[in-house]
Formats: sequence, C-alpha cells, structure tokens
Amino acid sequence: MTSPRKLGVGIIGAGEVFQVCHGPCLFLLSHLFRIQSICDLSAQTVDHCADKFFVPHKTTTPQEVIDHPDVELVFILTSDESHAPLAIASLQAGKNVFIEKPVSLSLPAMESIIQAESQAPNGARVFVGYMRRYAPSYLQAFKREVATIPKILYARVRDFSGPNRTFVGQSGTFPVRHEDYPVNADRERRAGLEALFAEAFPGQQITDEKRKYCRFLGSLGSHDISLMRETLGVPEKVVGVSVHDPFYSAIMTFRNADRSTYSTTYESGVDGVSVFDAHIAVYGANKRVTIKYDSPYVKGLPIYVEVDETNEDGEVQRRTMLSSYEDAYTAELQEVYEAFTTGKKIKTSVADAKQDLEIYDMMYKKME
Repeated sequence: MTSPRKLGVGIIGAGEVFQVCHGPCLFLLSHLFRIQSICDLSAQTVDHCADKFFVPHKTTTPQEVIDHPDVELVFILTSDESHAPLAIASLQAGKNVFIEKPVSLSLPAMESIIQAESQAPNGARVFVGYMRRYAPSYLQAFKREVATIPKILYARVRDFSGPNRTFVGQSGTFPVRHEDYPVNADRERRAGLEALFAEAFPGQQITDEKRKYCRFLGSLGSHDISLMRETLGVPEKVVGVSVHDPFYSAIMTFRNADRSTYSTTYESGVDGVSVFDAHIAVYGANKRVTIKYDSPYVKGLPIYVEVDETNEDGEVQRRTMLSSYEDAYTAELQEVYEAFTTGKKIKTSVADAKQDLEIYDMMYKKME
C-alpha cells in the first residue's frame, strides 16, 4: 500500500492554540503532515515547541517560515491584527494558508486577503479554521435531523464558556507560556488592533465597549455565528442586541423556504464557572434538534445530538446520537489535507468567513 504524500507545514504562532490544539493533532496525523518550520515572537516558545514537536527549522521571523522551501502550507495562529499581512505574504509566495478564526476583525482586511488569493501563484488558497463545522456529529446526525423539520419555528444559539485556563490545565498537553517578547511587540500589536477597530467602526468614536464587543465576536462569537450560518443561513435582520461585557446577546430574524419568518436568539459569554455550554437548538412544531459541544481544549470529548419529538402515539420521546468520537480538530485537518492535495473545494473559505463580519456589522449598527 502506497503511503500518502506528506504536506510540509510551517507554523507562525506557537502559543496556546498551537500547543493545545493544532500541534498535538498535526503530530498524531504525521502520516499526512510534517511540520518543517515554526515561528513565534518568543524565542523560548520556539525552542520549546521545536523540541517538543520535532520541528527541524525554528525562527522568530515569520517570512523565514513562508520562504522555507519545504513549507507548502502555512498555519497562521497569531493574534488577530497580524492575520491579514501574514496571509497575504504567504499567498504572494504561492503558499497555501490555514488561518485560525477570526480571519480578521475588519471587512477591508478580509477583502485584501480575497484579492491576494485571486492573484496567488500556484493557485494557492486559504482554509479558515472553523472546526465545529467539521465535527462528524454536526455533519451527519444534526444536519440530517434538522432537514426533516418542515418549518422552523425558533432557534437558539448559545456559547457559555467557563475559564479556558481550567480546560487547558486539564487537557494533558502541558503548554508553556514565555514572556521574552521584543520590547515593541505589545505597542505594535495594540496599534494594529486600533487600525482594525477603525475599519470595523468607520467614522465612529472607538470606545472600550466597542473594542470588547469586536474582540468577543471575533473570538468566541465567530464559532457560533459561523455554525449558525451553515445551519440556518444568513439572517435577514438583527432585531436587537444586548451588550453587557462579559455577556452578549442578540435576536435575529430568519426565513424558511416557504417565506415564513422565525426568530433566533444568540447568547454568549464567559464567566468563572468551569462548565462549557455550547449548543444550537432548532425547534419545529413536533420536533426539537440540539447539538451540544464541549470544550475543544480537551481532545476527544464527545459531541452529542439530541432529538425530542412527539411520536405517533402522542408520547414524547428522546433520541441521543453520537456520530463519532473523532474530535473536530482532527476531522477538520483531514479536510485541510484533502483540500491541498486533491483540490477539494474549501467550505470554510475567506469569502465564507466574510459573512460573519457582515453579520457583526449588522449587530454593531443595532448597538448604536
């Protein structure tokens, strides 16, 4: 049996999300991927990760990863303000890109990546990391059951996350955090974020409330809004929002195929209780379908689908389904491999992710 071709991977950003999520998955998928180069602003972090994950080339200069001859696919796992410049530089070098959500906090920055992708040498493309949309239980049981609801009457999208440090500390991945950053790194990061905020709120005064709202939607919120879009489509309008850091909510209007409308509640926030409550629930006249996600920072936690319905005898019955124990990151990375070795269409493209920011913009306007 012929072994599959290994994709050469370069990592830019070796912080928590790499050490806890992508690094272990790439390591366990070593028959598909080979990490050839790794970069972080912290030299100590680079040394730690290069040693832990057996990476032959390490650097604190991102362009060295992009230019590395054995790197075919660049993983951008850095902070939000650097996503667009690094993605564009990678595309201009003819390298495929995996970029963690949010792609950006700004629609103009999104457009600049789309433009670079359209002109990229070697037909280089971008895959956006929305791992919940690749979970087997979502793609199989949940979408199948939702499709049997003739008319949606209501939906709820929730993501209440406890402190990530609790889940990370119990993940068994033993991440480390170093502080040896360049002296100007924090100033440059804040300046980059301010530029994105100015594009997200054009012509407006940028308040701390708006900064927090924008960062929240780009981080925790992007998972849920993206998943909501694939399940229900794009909302016709945002009826109202509630902005009370650290909890946020919104009511949106959607339309069924028969042109009837229904409301969807979005609610999300972070508190100090170590319970991860993330789910989407879709309600029909005689059926309710819910998918429940657990923390992605602990590998292999099951993602269940629950169906409550009235049977032919007028009784209420519940069915619980688990399509697979395979974690969403592993499922997503196998799709990444297929996209960049066989040319498979990318579902979570930058053009797809741009719709999230358009929904955020609707929410920002309602906040005003």
